Amino acid sequence: MAPFYKPLLQSRNFDLDTPSAAFKDVWSSPSNYAFTILLLLGGDVVARALAQLAGGHITPVAFSFGWVSYATSAINSAIGEFKLMPAADTPCTIINTSNGQSRSNGAWVLGRLMRDFEYWMGAPVKQKVSDLKHQKWEFEKSRAKSEGKEPAMVEFPAHAGLVVSFWKFDETKRKQLQKPGRDLLFWSGVVVIVLQLGIAAIPLGIYGNWGVFLVTTSAILLCLLTGFQPQWAREKWACRQIEPGKKRTYIITRGNGAQHAIVIECDGCGLNLEDLCTGFNNLDSPAISKTTRLTMVGLGIFWIALLISSSALTDQSWFLIAVGGIGMLQNMFVAGLSRRPEALGLPLKYTAVIGSPKVSATIIECERAFPTVGRALVGTFFPGGLFPSEEKELEIIEAEAKERKRKLKEAKSQNEVKTDKT
Repeated sequence: MAPFYKPLLQSRNFDLDTPSAAFKDVWSSPSNYAFTILLLLGGDVVARALAQLAGGHITPVAFSFGWVSYATSAINSAIGEFKLMPAADTPCTIINTSNGQSRSNGAWVLGRLMRDFEYWMGAPVKQKVSDLKHQKWEFEKSRAKSEGKEPAMVEFPAHAGLVVSFWKFDETKRKQLQKPGRDLLFWSGVVVIVLQLGIAAIPLGIYGNWGVFLVTTSAILLCLLTGFQPQWAREKWACRQIEPGKKRTYIITRGNGAQHAIVIECDGCGLNLEDLCTGFNNLDSPAISKTTRLTMVGLGIFWIALLISSSALTDQSWFLIAVGGIGMLQNMFVAGLSRRPEALGLPLKYTAVIGSPKVSATIIECERAFPTVGRALVGTFFPGGLFPSEEKELEIIEAEAKERKRKLKEAKSQNEVKTDKT
């Protein structure tokens, strides 16, 4: 008796080679739909890449698969949210040391400044962090030994105490203030755009297929026009500059339990970081011009037209996929790579670092060396307040600082009187 499933197999066109042939056809010559579908992927990567490089006349974010998706979402941002810059992707707090007021950050550049700190913090800060970790490690091993445990089993700590580093805006690099830096990320876009044009020219030179070159050239032009909008710079550094003769000091930190606190002194050169952290997120009125909104709508329409036009390219599709593929790699590279402060339009220079395995000891030492900084840190790292003995020590340091300031003011007045008499 024949198996019951044999008639079923015989009634169908049973051919194991059919999928193999289909896969072979697709990979040997991808259909036009493959490229058009890919164009709708990765819009969030494009948005972050633009935020990294935008702010100047040329924003070399290469054409990639995510641009059509980004262009449609950018229309909603421009018309509905009245902004182009994405929100900060790293939560942190900005504290004004003069009054202790803290604000949550909404600025992209300050979020990236905090996110990339371990990349650019420099050798002195790295050494201080290493010293604190080794101190904590030795303490934990000695405590384990006293408890009868094996010290070798104690793991090296990933976090130890608090490190406060001090920075100033570099007056020698004033021209880089609120300007996008031309670092590796910037030049990678220039190189990739040239490479994309070279790849797109291959089918034109070999097969006479000018369609791939036309789509690539048009897409690159649309990319550059999107990044050319002056609105990017207005949003990226939406703040006032510190006036000459005035001094402001700010603290940037991830909050209670963080390893680092960054103190930035603005003495005649720098930005009002309280303005900057508020950014364009809390404004009551539209912060984008009608011209920019209409431009973004027009660019979105052109991107959709390009998407439709690209579906007509049925030959040499691999060249278009290669163009979009290397553009996607460049976009991911730009969106994720760490940058130095001057590349973000915030040129800083190192001045000092203070740290201790005990957070309260770090705060007290900061107040002793830099008045008002330690007190400003208390509210964030000790919401319930310091121990009475630590609070008393901090108050003594503050009183001494006020007395020094009073004497300095009196001496200055006396000098002025003598000068007038002379």
